[in-house]
Amino acid sequence: QVHLVESGGGLVQPGGSLRLSCVASGFTFSIHGMSWYRQAPGKERELVASISGIGGGIRNYADSVKGRFTISRDNAKNTLYLQMNSLTPEDTAVYYCRRSGFSDSWGQGTQVAVSS
Repeated sequence: QVHLVESGGGLVQPGGSLRLSCVASGFTFSIHGMSWYRQAPGKERELVASISGIGGGIRNYADSVKGRFTISRDNAKNTLYLQMNSLTPEDTAVYYCRRSGFSDSWGQGTQVAVSS
């Protein structure tokens, strides 16, 4: 059974940084592409970033986060990361990870709040 546990969220001031983590289990993490999504209050869930499997050499980002966020993975630790820099209030959302291309159940997410 696929299990994804997100962590690392919190309250941060505009311009600050956070690093999110997602620990995966129940599947062969290294071979699968992975994605980060977010859902802001009153809005639909949106794709933020994705990374290819194995070496993670292919990475894609939503225009809204390009140049500020970096997705990465550590296959030895079955962990996906999202480094978020230069945060703005518009980045406030619950962040989720997911296997790319699969309709796995969503984890609990991790809340990111950007406010002064």
